[in-house]
Amino acid sequence: SCLQLGLERFHGVCILGFNSAEWFIADIGAILAGGLAVGIYTTNSPEACHYVAENCTANVLVVENHKQLQKILEIQHKLPHLKAIIQYGEELKEKRPNLYSWSEFMDLGKDVPDTQLREIIESQKPNQCCTLIYTSGTTGQPKGVMLSHDNLTWTASAAGRFIMLTDAKEKQELVVSYLPLSHIAAQMSDIWSAMTFGVQVFFAQPDALKGTLVDTLREVRPTAFLGVPRVWEKMEEKMKSVGAKSSALRRKVASWAKGVGLQTNLKRMNGYSEVPVNFRLARHLVYKKVRKAIGLDRCTKCYTGAAPITRETLEFFLSLNIPVLELYGMSESSGPHTISLPHAFKLTSCGKEVTGCRTLIHKPDGDGNGEICFSGRHIFMGYLNMEEKTKEAIDEDGWLHSGDLGKHDKDGFLYITGRIKELIITAGGENVPPVPIEDAVKEAVPIISNAMLVGDKAKFLAMLLTLKCKIDVETGEPGDDLTPEAIEYCQKLGSKATKVSEIISSKDKAIYGAIQKGISAVNEGATSNAQKVQKWVLLEKDFSLFGGELGPTMKLKRSVVAQKYTDQIAQFYADADTPT
Repeated sequence: SCLQLGLERFHGVCILGFNSAEWFIADIGAILAGGLAVGIYTTNSPEACHYVAENCTANVLVVENHKQLQKILEIQHKLPHLKAIIQYGEELKEKRPNLYSWSEFMDLGKDVPDTQLREIIESQKPNQCCTLIYTSGTTGQPKGVMLSHDNLTWTASAAGRFIMLTDAKEKQELVVSYLPLSHIAAQMSDIWSAMTFGVQVFFAQPDALKGTLVDTLREVRPTAFLGVPRVWEKMEEKMKSVGAKSSALRRKVASWAKGVGLQTNLKRMNGYSEVPVNFRLARHLVYKKVRKAIGLDRCTKCYTGAAPITRETLEFFLSLNIPVLELYGMSESSGPHTISLPHAFKLTSCGKEVTGCRTLIHKPDGDGNGEICFSGRHIFMGYLNMEEKTKEAIDEDGWLHSGDLGKHDKDGFLYITGRIKELIITAGGENVPPVPIEDAVKEAVPIISNAMLVGDKAKFLAMLLTLKCKIDVETGEPGDDLTPEAIEYCQKLGSKATKVSEIISSKDKAIYGAIQKGISAVNEGATSNAQKVQKWVLLEKDFSLFGGELGPTMKLKRSVVAQKYTDQIAQFYADADTPT
């Protein structure tokens, strides 16, 4: 059907919609027809869609529904290479030239002889580009990461073998597809590894991340599950709020079981293999029931990646005998580079290199911290039409520079310690990695949703804080109402607040006091005076994908926040004196 529409060699087929069979079919069909498969985030604006479609000279656009179609119709006149639009998720509301329903699209291919398609497939080579992943750079326009057939097939097979996925001929693995397929993580796990090992794929509801994911998990009971940190954090919050409502006895039993679970699993992690009696009892009384409740009772591989996860969340799940294993990589390495394994993981480490992948720590400092560089068959071809950017990423020796700082421990486990670009360098020349400080503040003050440290080239550090609030399920826009957990926290402190605005407008003594207390406690543990948070401010709105402060994997876009809240940041440094 793509060939019938006139898809030219190395031109894009852009897919804009939630995960579905049609998404997979359009993606693989585009590749076999000699085009490039290109996913577009469903949250993209019409302008952002235009950038991608124009950048890859798309001949065909595949959209899910009327809402996504509207974005394309707005920019269609600026896409000279576009030959057809296909809508798969719902019936067409209007007839237009070159606009097809999915069934009309599927019928187009009936007259194209198999020989024509076979010739094109035969002509393709392993080192040619077949997929573009647009990386949402934290600055500037996204870059089209060119991945070859070999990048995808080699990585799918190497990573699958590394985590010991079983071939369907021996035992059927099951996964739930719900993370955006325009992102490398979901594409590698849901399409390429699944295809390599015959994994059965179930599609979640489009509102999965707004709350229906657990229902799908309970129905499917997957054997492997990949969640970005925000997914695990949401599960943790939900489980804690459910737990808080249960009887005193149940809470006591759960608390005992979590203590046992954490101790036993930490010992296991360090190589002790014996299973104590109390652990077996706890497994029977608590862990099995918890796993069943969230649909992970058959899941032997629970993974997290794409953004940093806090130690607190990892320990929470570990205490319930659910080891959440970290993996690490980037679009430019076809997804994974290091992966933790059930029998080889360490808390806060991203694991060890997948077999066939190598790591170089570039210019390490005294502690062994340096830029993490990768090499292997998973390294991308380059950025589409961006030779300079490609040269910045891959050096003369073929090492891909990740922009992440990290180190290996004595056992070869990789730890990410920060981003080169996000390091705050104070006026005094002190290098401060922000993430550990931000995580510590969020842990010390549970009402805080997001924290962002500022202070680059400044005399001292300050922090922007947001509170946990309810989010509009339709738009994804954060509201003014606090979450039930946050309200409960306020009540414990003796505050009657139920809205963010109430706390800010009245400078609520109880809440402001609790935040200051938490920050002071974090400052107690600071490695130096330069690493202490001297001032902070509460913002009226939480960060969100909707507001642009978070990227598609819920990663903080620091430059966007810094621009949006310039005034508040300037206010920190308006007084000449350094606070003490």
